[in-house]
Amino acid sequence: MSDCCKGGTKLVYACSGGSNVGQIANEVAKNLTTEGFAKMTCGIALGANLSGFIVSAENADKNIVIDGCTVGCLKKVFENHKISNYDYYVITEMGIEKNKNFVIDLEDIYRIKELIKTQGNKI
Repeated sequence: MSDCCKGGTKLVYACSGGSNVGQIANEVAKNLTTEGFAKMTCGIALGANLSGFIVSAENADKNIVIDGCTVGCLKKVFENHKISNYDYYVITEMGIEKNKNFVIDLEDIYRIKELIKTQGNKI
C-alpha cells in the first residue's frame, strides 16, 4: 500500500447509514480523502470478510472509523476482525441528533473533519 497521507498511511471508514448522521460520516470521510489527510476505503468490504481489505486495515498506520450513531456498526466490524489500530468517532456524540431527513449542515461536516484532523495527526 502506498503512503498516501502525511504522517503515514491513514485509512478512513464511514458509516454511510440511512440517516443524517450516517451521511455526515460519509461526507466527512470524503472530505478527509479529498484533502489528502486519509484514504477512504470500504467498511462493508471488511464486514464481508474480503481479505485484501482486512490486510489493508491491519497494515495501515492508523484507521479512522466514523460511525453515525452509537449502534457502532463499523466499530463492531473492527472488533470482529480484532483490528485495534484505529481512532473512533461517533457523530451523535458530537452534538448532532440522528434523524431520517438527510438534512446536512456543511458547518457540521467542517467542524467534525477538523476535529478528526487535529486528533488524527498523533500517529
